[in-house]
Amino acid sequence: MLRNALEPWHILVVVLVMVVLFGSRKLPDTARALGKSMRILKSEAKALKTDDEPATAGASGAAAAPGTAAHHGGGPADNPR
Repeated sequence: MLRNALEPWHILVVVLVMVVLFGSRKLPDTARALGKSMRILKSEAKALKTDDEPATAGASGAAAAPGTAAHHGGGPADNPR
C-alpha cells in the first residue's frame, strides 16, 4: 500500500504549495535558515557524542582527581567557607 508513497508528482505538489504559501522571495531565506538549523543540530549531536566518550572512558580516573587537587594546595574556589 505504501510502496510508492513518494512519487515525483507528490514533490511537485508540495513545492507548488510552498511557493503559493510563502512566495518566491521568502523561499531562499527559509531554505537557508533550515540548512543553518540542520548544521547546528548536526554539530551539537556530534559534540554530545564526543562528550560522552571521554566521560565513560575517564570514569575510573575520576576518583584520583580530587586527591590530586588536595596535593596542589587548591585555591580559594576549592576551600568553601
